[in-house]
Amino acid sequence: MKKTGFVLILVFLMAGCGTDGQMRKGVMEQTETVKGGTMKLASPAFQDNGFIPALYTADGKDISPPLTIEGVPENARSLALVMDDPDAPMGTWDHWIIWNISPQTRTIEEGRAPQGIKGKNDFGKLEYGGPAPPSGTHTYLFKLYALDKMLDLKQGATKEELEKAMKGHILQEAVLKGKYSR
Repeated sequence: MKKTGFVLILVFLMAGCGTDGQMRKGVMEQTETVKGGTMKLASPAFQDNGFIPALYTADGKDISPPLTIEGVPENARSLALVMDDPDAPMGTWDHWIIWNISPQTRTIEEGRAPQGIKGKNDFGKLEYGGPAPPSGTHTYLFKLYALDKMLDLKQGATKEELEKAMKGHILQEAVLKGKYSR
């Protein structure tokens, strides 16, 4: 009887049922929802976890892809956008860094940076630097942060400086993954 009771409890927990008997989202989905909230970052140029068209890379015109933003929290005071490559051979490579973007921003046009303050990427530029993997397929992360304040950082700050300034002020985060290979 004890073994049967344990199995029933385990099945109940795995099914994600609440105390009212209603089915709930799985534990993984709940964790992702809490972490990511309802904010979404997408692109009409490529699907999440899909391949980034060459146009937006160093092999093409090296312009930023169009992006759409949804579900920014009402209490957000600013947004920050970071694009990086965690697969780079010498560690994560920063491609695009911008903060103090208006929380009312819903689209970022192709080849244009949103209004905000630009940080210095690992190319030593303040502008977007597209994917340019030395070889193989790399994953590029476009990360959007909703913040509870405007940040007091000067233009040209690094991603590390941005992350330090954002600490304790992130309301929600959305991530769009894109791949590119040579």
